[in-house]
Amino acid sequence: MTRPPAGCDALIALYPILAALPGAAHLRLGERAQFMRLPAGTTVFDERQACQGFPFVLTGSIRVFKAAPSGRELPLYRVAPGETCVISSACLLGQTPYNARGVTESETTLLVLPNADFQALLAEPTFRDFIFQLFSERIAELMQLIEEVAFRKLDQRLAALLLGKGQRLHTTHQQLADELGSVREIVSRLLKGFAAQGLVALSREQVEILDAAGLRRVAAG
Repeated sequence: MTRPPAGCDALIALYPILAALPGAAHLRLGERAQFMRLPAGTTVFDERQACQGFPFVLTGSIRVFKAAPSGRELPLYRVAPGETCVISSACLLGQTPYNARGVTESETTLLVLPNADFQALLAEPTFRDFIFQLFSERIAELMQLIEEVAFRKLDQRLAALLLGKGQRLHTTHQQLADELGSVREIVSRLLKGFAAQGLVALSREQVEILDAAGLRRVAAG
């Protein structure tokens, strides 16, 4: 890991609340945060791994998910530029290992604040409020995910997912299954059912929405 050539200007632009840190804390953040450039598909952290620092995403994104031994995945959330990873926060606050996996979706650049410096900056009210505010937002998102998985049928969730991606989706059935925390065979069967009803048209690695109103009715249950 090396220092970013342009300092932390990009970090402050994406996380403007950090500009309100006192001078010494701001200096510490700029001096101690370490720059990383990771290609797509890189595992940023994994289950049972010790947390080495707090990542700020500058470009790209990290997909965070739970993975079963069978290979099945349950997506939890994505960390885009300007957002934070609640699991990293929880691990650093509780001094516990990761309980999920994070993988870059595209080339991603990060500034990683080492554990000791994260703990030191928590003494600053501005930084502490920033962490806990974003922590609470992510918890709300995870509660919504739990509600989706527990109480909405998979066909409803698939219809809602398709509607949120535009009229023509360039994706595979496996990718859709991964996003839903399901398996490809079930998603393929549901898509074929949608196609038979005239809701979508299927072709290789593509789904085209033909009847958005019909999909909305399915999503609404």
